[in-house]
Amino acid sequence: MRPFVYTRVDDAAKAVSSAAANTQASFLAGGTNIVDLMKEDVARPTELIDINRLKLAQIRLIGEGANRGNIAIGALAKNTETANHPLVRQNYPLLTQAILAGASGQIRNMATNGGNLNQRTRCTYFYDVAMPCNKREPGTGCGALEGINRMHAIFGWSEKCVAVYPSDMAIALAALDATVKVQGANGATRSIPFAEYHRLPGDNPEKDNTLQPGELITEIELPKNNFAGKSYYLKIRDRASYAFALLSVAAGLEMNGATIKQARIAMGGVAHKPWRALEAEKFLSGKAATEANFAAAAEAEMKSAKPLEHNKFKVELGKRAIVRALSMAMSGGKA
Repeated sequence: MRPFVYTRVDDAAKAVSSAAANTQASFLAGGTNIVDLMKEDVARPTELIDINRLKLAQIRLIGEGANRGNIAIGALAKNTETANHPLVRQNYPLLTQAILAGASGQIRNMATNGGNLNQRTRCTYFYDVAMPCNKREPGTGCGALEGINRMHAIFGWSEKCVAVYPSDMAIALAALDATVKVQGANGATRSIPFAEYHRLPGDNPEKDNTLQPGELITEIELPKNNFAGKSYYLKIRDRASYAFALLSVAAGLEMNGATIKQARIAMGGVAHKPWRALEAEKFLSGKAATEANFAAAAEAEMKSAKPLEHNKFKVELGKRAIVRALSMAMSGGKA
């Protein structure tokens, strides 16, 4: 690990100004990802700004008028606290399921919500500093493109990068239409729709998200929904724990009698960002919640997949996973 300056702050304005003054600085919360990256010499911040004293761990009801009933989860709330909070368990069981499917109990006890959103890919070529990686070192090439790419993207990849985004929590947040609240320089704040928060790689795979230099996540807002009782998070992985998703699906169904009023589907393990399955959602609107319709929706979504040499299996796996997740959502999570 390379030498770095350690700075502890006790208010958000100081955190943001410190980060804005040093483009090589990183925020430190739970440290479950950044410290590993530093140990592997993948990340080389010259300064760590400890934000653990900031009062950003509250989980509360918010909103007025039409937005009354939304909740906000603080960026520094731990993953375990968030998953087990009564407001989340009752109104957003999909988020609880997704968080509990991730990592291990020990890591969830340390990891924060803001850090979870900003965790970096676990692509082996990204972690191996002896291999070319445009995400780690722009302009060096993508080792995974022609290498072992079983775990890699089938949607939205570019010639510059085929890595996938690792979070489980974020897949549920994508299906829930969350909003990320951030604070920037001079006290400026803004709200980022979740679909716009993470990026596809394009020509700049080193940029994981749309945060501006120095910006700090303060909280994540979840709008109220009508599918809490018909939602499910399905994670498919090589082993039951300590494993990232080969492919995952967050699904929610809002019903009008026997007809699907609205479907929400997001996928993990398939793209550089949480992948919203918009084609499948569009197909299901106004249709009966049958396995045949679920299968047709899955076909419509996976039609645009572009698998690599070693991950062609993800296309068929994706179809079956969408059907399974929707079926489980419809049954309230009961097999």
